[in-house]
Amino acid sequence: MRAIVVRKFGDPIESADMPVPEPGAGAVQVQLEAAGVNPFDQRMATGYLEGKLPHDFPMILGVDGAGVVSAVGRAVTHFAVGDRVVGKFLVPPVGHGSFAEYSVVPESATLVHIPDAVTTQAAAALPTAGVTAQDIVDAAKIEPGHKVMIVGATGGVGSFLVQLANIAGAHVIATARAADADQMARLGAAETVDHSKAPIGDSVRSTHPDGIDMLFDLVSPPEALAELTRLVRDGGTVYSTIRAADEELLRSRDIKGGNIESNGAAPELARLLRRVGDGDVVVPIAATVPLTDAPAVIGASGARGKTVLAI
Repeated sequence: MRAIVVRKFGDPIESADMPVPEPGAGAVQVQLEAAGVNPFDQRMATGYLEGKLPHDFPMILGVDGAGVVSAVGRAVTHFAVGDRVVGKFLVPPVGHGSFAEYSVVPESATLVHIPDAVTTQAAAALPTAGVTAQDIVDAAKIEPGHKVMIVGATGGVGSFLVQLANIAGAHVIATARAADADQMARLGAAETVDHSKAPIGDSVRSTHPDGIDMLFDLVSPPEALAELTRLVRDGGTVYSTIRAADEELLRSRDIKGGNIESNGAAPELARLLRRVGDGDVVVPIAATVPLTDAPAVIGASGARGKTVLAI
């Protein structure tokens, strides 16, 4: 089968011919039709999980994937051949991911059925970015009327965050260039701040002199995040998805939150899929490219929504 691999950490990402994996007891083989691309894929290729989890090489990349169950191992009870499924294909040993024609995961992994109303491509874009956004909104406990600023709103996680924060009743302030303002408004942002025209802090202070209630930052390094934190009222909430938050500084102002890592699994993914199927959440797919083009899009900067690989 064709797969996208690295032969060791830091090596070029390449297309390769790999054996088709077979499901053992309690495992499910999925014939993949689409896979979502995330910034984490590049980090995985360069060794982010080295020393944390065992790896197999050549290492097949990819976490998010969707397709059809093509075989099941002994004692599998929740899935059958022909089921449409989506999930996270990151289980130890790392290296048997979703950027391939087939992958195998335990039945107990993050793997759920795709509702009829959701396309396979849309489902493939959800697991990492969508569930991360859902986890942030769940943790923040947004109340109607809260002023919530999302820095990095046009990317995968950000595009879902704008929608979910809006659904929760927040007044959403999204950072976006002027060309993306209409898209942010369609997703639910009440305001956009063009970070290319003026410092974000200056722009927000001029329109919200009393401060904001919550800051969800997906891109800012520590110094920039510390500066933006000044916009948040004492007792507010700040979350960083890239471990840029100074949690001691936050606590000194009774600010909740800090650095967050998504722990959402099958229940959270199923809940998000229901929202997509009901039409409450839109999956912002910016580009769909063939699997063989994966090396060109993995790690690409300036993401707008989600990139999906067609397999």
